[in-house]
Amino acid sequence: MTRPPSAHELIAALFDEATFTPWDTDVVSTDPLRFVDRIPYTQRLAEAERRSGVNEALVTGHARLGGRDVVVVAGEFGFLAGTMGVASAERLVRAFERATEARWPVVGLPVSGGTRMQEGTAAFIQMASCAAAIRRFRDAGRLFVVYLRNPTTGGVLASWGSLGQLLWAAPGALIGMTGPRVAEQMTGEPFPAGVQVAEHLRDHGVVDDVVAPHDLRARLGQVVALADDRVAEWTPAVAPAVLDDDRAVDAWDAVQHSRRTDRPGLRELLGAAGARLSPLRGDGAGTDDAGCVVGLARVCGVSAVVIAHDRPAGQRGARLGSAGYRKALRGMALARELGLPLVSVVDTAGAAITPHDEETGLARAIADCLAALSGLPVPTVSVLLGEGAGGGALALLPADRVIAVEHSWLAPIAPEGASAILHRTTARAAELAAAKAVASTDLRRLGIVDTVVPDGDAEAPARVAAVVGDALRELLAADPGRRLAARARRYRSVARD
Repeated sequence: MTRPPSAHELIAALFDEATFTPWDTDVVSTDPLRFVDRIPYTQRLAEAERRSGVNEALVTGHARLGGRDVVVVAGEFGFLAGTMGVASAERLVRAFERATEARWPVVGLPVSGGTRMQEGTAAFIQMASCAAAIRRFRDAGRLFVVYLRNPTTGGVLASWGSLGQLLWAAPGALIGMTGPRVAEQMTGEPFPAGVQVAEHLRDHGVVDDVVAPHDLRARLGQVVALADDRVAEWTPAVAPAVLDDDRAVDAWDAVQHSRRTDRPGLRELLGAAGARLSPLRGDGAGTDDAGCVVGLARVCGVSAVVIAHDRPAGQRGARLGSAGYRKALRGMALARELGLPLVSVVDTAGAAITPHDEETGLARAIADCLAALSGLPVPTVSVLLGEGAGGGALALLPADRVIAVEHSWLAPIAPEGASAILHRTTARAAELAAAKAVASTDLRRLGIVDTVVPDGDAEAPARVAAVVGDALRELLAADPGRRLAARARRYRSVARD
């Protein structure tokens, strides 16, 4: 079996050559408990240093990545299985305090068997110290990316190893609160195979992505650049274009057009905006909804968080369940924390209709999205890209700027549903669509939508991207207080006239 890279070997591979400067190498473990298992703890420490070439299980310091300053926190499994003791926790806390003061992002590279048994409860309580230091760092609006290596377990995983805004893992890595051997000995039952493997946890939304080692430097460079350089040059493929105010879209035509499975969707829009997404997966509670796309990206040259309904290929608009809207909340929290604009894309046939989603708080999750999105302090832009049925659509809509494509629509229920409620038949859906003013130009007249972009040809995604880019730059240049006051007025008085 190939030996995994040491902390220093991994640092050398990931960061700019000869830029790593270690910190706090004088902070080392002592033996306050005079602990002895098979051999004295002092002897274990000496042997660990001799074998690993480092004097503690955590290596911290400053490096550069693509010329940008970063702080590195890397576990060393060769030193007592990378376990966290008082000294390693102290190194981590100091590293995050320096990163907070310098406003540098942190790259975490944990690998660990958990808390160090030889230091007892004094080591155990350091989980709280590490978590508190990271909370202060994230409250300061800085980026923390974690790459979970094989294995990452116990107190390290349950503290600093799980607190990155982006949580990646090495292929095949063992990741779990309790290692399978210990779990079996304590419960008397074998732990199910595969549950604690990186790919399985990605599929369940526990980690955001599984990243191959040879891709890690580029992926890290991408997100660090997003956090560091907030606005870059970008030239749209076509000039911005909007539908004239005297044009009116037929509501039923819009509904039918929005249901075409060959029309451009989220991927075409992101491609036109030059957005390469670093995805977030999962709702933070072990459930993912692939119909909700959340991630960091440079959108039209602007670093932003994207939240979107992702229409399945060949199908109508996505139907998100409660997990999808809780996942969207993660994106909103990330935008708030990093101070990045948020771009949301609405394209849904309505929220999921299942007993499970009712039991897991679908309505509450939609309400939480509405409250969070309307209150974000960062610039927000939403795009009504197609179908906009029900609260599932509205959950991602309120923004400083609302852009609609020509044949999109928004309604509390699909026209067929409104017809069934009011007339006990779906035959009057077209009539209800017109009467309820659901079309994009109706929404503009009501002040719900700001801009309508012509669609129906191959250049439509590029036109939408151009309008989104202009809106983002305008909002970034605006006075934040006035922008937030305008949003508050908008969602207090919309449609009152």
